[in-house]
Amino acid sequence: MKAIRTVLLAAMTSMALVATGCSVIRGQETASDYMDDASITAAVKAKMIEDKTVDAGAFNVQTLNGEVALNGFAKSATERARAGQIASAQKGVRAVHNNLVIRPANK
Repeated sequence: MKAIRTVLLAAMTSMALVATGCSVIRGQETASDYMDDASITAAVKAKMIEDKTVDAGAFNVQTLNGEVALNGFAKSATERARAGQIASAQKGVRAVHNNLVIRPANK
């Protein structure tokens, strides 16, 4: 189980680095800021994976200059709020933009 979690965390970190790599090239932030943002993104996703009350696979986490944006779909207001709490508790996070949309339950 630990091996799967480690591989998953490494994959998410790699994806975060690739997805945000263009911002450094375009001069939007320094390489140091970029690495800080990538580590914040990876840490937030890892905490969401560990927390069984949120579906981390349904959320997209992006960080720019210490501001975390959560995008995707939540199953409930409680899940949406918990995702925001997890992100805001991470060291280095200056602000959280919780853009999660609550998807109505299928009947």
